[in-house]
Amino acid sequence: MTVWTHTLLTAVTLAVVACDSNDARGVESVEVQLEALLANYRGDDRPAACILARHRGAVIYESCLGMAELETGRAATPEANFRLASVTKQFTATAVLRLVQDGALATTTTLRQVFPDFPPYGDAVTVHHLLTHTSGLIAYEDLLLDGDTTQIKDVGVLGLMKRQDSTYFPPGLSYRYSNSGYALLAQIVEAVTGKPFARVLTETIFEPLSMTGTVAHEEGLTTVGNRAYGYSRLDDGTWLRTDQSRTSAVLGDGGIYSSLRDLNTWMAVVEGRRPLLRLDVAAPMFEEAVLSTGEGVGYGYGWHLDTYRRRPRYRHEGSTIGFRNEIQRFPGEDLSVVFLSNRNEVSGSLPDAIADVFLKRLERGR
Repeated sequence: MTVWTHTLLTAVTLAVVACDSNDARGVESVEVQLEALLANYRGDDRPAACILARHRGAVIYESCLGMAELETGRAATPEANFRLASVTKQFTATAVLRLVQDGALATTTTLRQVFPDFPPYGDAVTVHHLLTHTSGLIAYEDLLLDGDTTQIKDVGVLGLMKRQDSTYFPPGLSYRYSNSGYALLAQIVEAVTGKPFARVLTETIFEPLSMTGTVAHEEGLTTVGNRAYGYSRLDDGTWLRTDQSRTSAVLGDGGIYSSLRDLNTWMAVVEGRRPLLRLDVAAPMFEEAVLSTGEGVGYGYGWHLDTYRRRPRYRHEGSTIGFRNEIQRFPGEDLSVVFLSNRNEVSGSLPDAIADVFLKRLERGR
């Protein structure tokens, strides 16, 4: 089992550090390198990209390019709220672990213990399996009827799972990324607390951290302030607003909206500087889950765990119609990098290229 540890500090000093100009060796500055990488995000006729980098608890870079809303010409700012998509999963995992910490739930709790009317296969599916994508639950996206454009919610996913009689594989035997699992985790939180999942997130995470712009959005119940809308590029080069899909109302797997400013606060939690959980409870978030075969799965609770350029890293991407996001954390360097974008056209290698800029700068500074 591989464990990714992170620095534990009791305080954090936040300071915006200006990017260096070209040094004596002629190395391009961080700012110049990022401008080259993000050249096609600059302008008032294209969707946005926002970047935040933190080193040793301090903000070393923060910038937004492009538009949060093309139709009104509203530019993206660090306060613009993007749909996080699957970056949401780390918040869902945290909400679940708060219940574990309070003794209201255990990671060994099964689906049938929470939902007595769940089919018998739920006796073998635990909270741990759901958190680590080792449950084998059927993908709810594949169960939606063609031609039906009605948005599904977490409770609807639960209903779909109750109509199944088996899983892809015995729980714990294999890894298969599962949005179904995280939708069910949201329903477990509701069942245990007796409160809507969105309210639990607000009361236990967003409000205590003063993440005032962050919301698990429910149409008709909440609004997203300073909202960045999602867009997709058409063949003629123009942009079409594609902000919502059938699955956009599912909260547990991807329904949170947040900004650079609020995620700066959140990263202090991830880094261990503002703990929401006891260390023993939080530890599995950054520990690689192991299958019944003894094989690691490269995932903890709400985080992918891997090695990048020989450095331990935990990360999570968030990809949905009109949005592409990623958070990366390098504990050895005490470096965190956040990338938010409200467009579909983003190379999968771009977040890594952005992280490279900061990693190389840190190497040169040693």
